[in-house]
Amino acid sequence: MSDPTKRWPRALYQRGTEPDPRFSLANERTFLAWTRTALALLAAGVAIEALELPIDEFFRAIAAVLFVALGLLAALQSWIGWFRTERAMREQRALPAPALGLPITLGVVIGIVVVSIGFFLR
Repeated sequence: MSDPTKRWPRALYQRGTEPDPRFSLANERTFLAWTRTALALLAAGVAIEALELPIDEFFRAIAAVLFVALGLLAALQSWIGWFRTERAMREQRALPAPALGLPITLGVVIGIVVVSIGFFLR
């Protein structure tokens, strides 16, 4: 077994007991899925602003900024979620819900509404 004082973040690996590696690997896959989601949201924000879309300028700018901000939130969720889940497994506690899942979901819905309004007002 590896020395917990040499693994980062130390605050995590010095706690509890080592979980089944399959669960840690599944947690890592979830981390990577949130990271891909963050990249997709960032790409959506950039594409909305960069492409010649038939969307009102004001609503296009709002949507672009919103999707870029949501990409940042999703990237934060990837790290926070990985850390909280790994800690819960090490301490043999129930797994936590996504910390930023609701704000990201609401933001995506709002972004879709903003793009839709901008499309109809062009």
